[in-house]
Amino acid sequence: MFNDSLLLRYLMKAMCVIFGCCQFMFMFVKEHLLSLHYLQWEEERNLGASLVLTGLKQTNTVGFSSQLYGYAFLGKVELNKGLRAVYNLMPLMWTPGYLNRCLQVMENVASLSGDSKICKEAIDALETVLQSALEAKPGPESAKEVKELEQKLQCAESEETEQSEVPKYYSQFKELYSKLHSLGKVESESLLTLTTQLVKEKLPACEVEDIAKHEQKLKEWEQEQALLIEREREMREKAKQEMEARKLAKASA
Repeated sequence: MFNDSLLLRYLMKAMCVIFGCCQFMFMFVKEHLLSLHYLQWEEERNLGASLVLTGLKQTNTVGFSSQLYGYAFLGKVELNKGLRAVYNLMPLMWTPGYLNRCLQVMENVASLSGDSKICKEAIDALETVLQSALEAKPGPESAKEVKELEQKLQCAESEETEQSEVPKYYSQFKELYSKLHSLGKVESESLLTLTTQLVKEKLPACEVEDIAKHEQKLKEWEQEQALLIEREREMREKAKQEMEARKLAKASA
């Protein structure tokens, strides 16, 4: 038999682990995103995908900022490693233009009538990626780098390179940033702070919903146990009656 208070304690521990993982992810982003070159491209890709997929589930400042962060990561990977490196073995779109998706997020927020904003640190991160792409200059290449470049070009023969779009993206970025700023849609608080606030706001409602579900499950378990006990009692009674009947039949024989 399960104990209500014990079940609740297990539930709360599980929720703490879940929200703790979310907060850790945003702490990691806060520490490393403004210096993207410290991460391996696989880490950028994985973290970017996590942020995008998480952000797409929400239509608020946290969600839109997460999308912008994530697309900035993925856009950088697309520029440096090619589109296949972004979507290979990942639940992501196969179509190019991840930096353009950043701009689409900014444009979407600018057109919304609600109070949704975008964190300035996410905007700064995108600007860092765009500026780095504009300033990138080809240098001496090793034989390995030349081979990787040839493979990348072979895979992208029929695709317009994203690198050629960067100047246009940067121009659009500056226009959208100015528009967001004039509309008061640039959030000065960090994504980590906003996520923590959101968790505190949503947690009570999540607790009520989850506790209700577990109480219903507990009730079903208790009903099932009662049915099993009753069935066992009936089987024992039936076995007893059959045994007494055999005894009577043997005695009268």
